[in-house]
Amino acid sequence: MNEMYVVAFNSTHYAIKFEKILLEAGLKIMMIPSPREIIASCGLSIRFDKADMDIVLDKLKNSEVEINGVFKLTKLPDVKEKQAEKII
Repeated sequence: MNEMYVVAFNSTHYAIKFEKILLEAGLKIMMIPSPREIIASCGLSIRFDKADMDIVLDKLKNSEVEINGVFKLTKLPDVKEKQAEKII
């Protein structure tokens, strides 16, 4: 996989709360350790499909979940680390 999208959180509480919101919406997500390329207060992030971006952003807007940001991580050829781009 060359690209992935993640939401990083300010606390574990918010990560777990938002995971529940996305699962109830029927999205295919995965709770992962926050990638080291992202500086986050919480060690957990949620990985999601690019196709679900609009739904994820809508759920964020309509929830009281505090996030560190939404990021696109890209694996570049011949580079060990991923490049992180903050979307929000």
